[in-house]
Amino acid sequence: MKSFRIFVIVLFVAILSTTYFNASAEAPQEPVRIGIAWRSDLSSEFIGNVGRAITAAGGVPVLLQQVRPKGFEYEGNTLKASYLDQNDVLLPEFAEFVKTNTWHGSNADSVVARVDAVIFSGGEDIAPTLFRKPVPWHGIPEEKDFNATRDVSDYLTMTYCLDHDIPVLGICRGMQMLGVVSGATVIQDIPAFFKEQGKAYDFTHRNVSVPGKYRDYAAHSISVTDSQSYIYSVTNADVLEGVPSWHHQAVGSIEGTPLRMTASTTTDGIVIPEVIERTDKAFAVGIQFHPEAAIVKNLDGKANAGDYLSFADALRFFQVFIQIIQQ
Repeated sequence: MKSFRIFVIVLFVAILSTTYFNASAEAPQEPVRIGIAWRSDLSSEFIGNVGRAITAAGGVPVLLQQVRPKGFEYEGNTLKASYLDQNDVLLPEFAEFVKTNTWHGSNADSVVARVDAVIFSGGEDIAPTLFRKPVPWHGIPEEKDFNATRDVSDYLTMTYCLDHDIPVLGICRGMQMLGVVSGATVIQDIPAFFKEQGKAYDFTHRNVSVPGKYRDYAAHSISVTDSQSYIYSVTNADVLEGVPSWHHQAVGSIEGTPLRMTASTTTDGIVIPEVIERTDKAFAVGIQFHPEAAIVKNLDGKANAGDYLSFADALRFFQVFIQIIQQ
């Protein structure tokens, strides 16, 4: 009888242990918390679409707070006018301070502390005073769209993430910021750039504006140029059709930087980078188009959703990003 009781106890402990370890092995991973870099205009579709895309892919979107350099003065959430020139571009002396000190002395560490990765969304042009080699602004009044306050916050957030190897995904403007921080040049206006080169431009990257009508995303194809890359792990193909695109600026030369171009478009012989990746970081990638727009168009049943990436193809950009974060 005593032997039987010992047998029952041992059997119970064995069952309990097996149940516990199996439950532990099968327990789902904690949801990935993905920060969306600060911007003041929360009604923008660029930020709203990114949040919905993260959620659809199984992540948790977190709106990050503004990052500020030590000593800079603000009125509310906006840099004081004394920091800007007449075109709202960050003045050279303050741009040099940001580039020299980067995130040091800022609140970047507390802002990024509780997220696993950061996405930088689309939006305004980046101040040319922040380029590695500053240049004058493009001088096209109808294309003047600068936001020095956001430039500063994005630059500091980006450099903090890169220095701490926090995964970064830059979309459109976010890709350009990754390029600027990494030392790349910027094409400040693609149509003007083509004209300077004596080349014909077909508005591949952004539709021509029509007064009174919504300026929807242009759909075009990209060529994947590196099979050992994030973009290839998303596409599993050399060409991706129907990427939603909405930009008049682009990353220019990446020579002498830790960047590699892994996808591009070519128009009349001119190559425009579509995806860039940092070779010295675990994951720091910029994509010039908007897969999140295709996701939302499909979720909302838009009539022209079929002009762009399918829901599954667009969602893979965020699913693969989350998988890489979880590794």
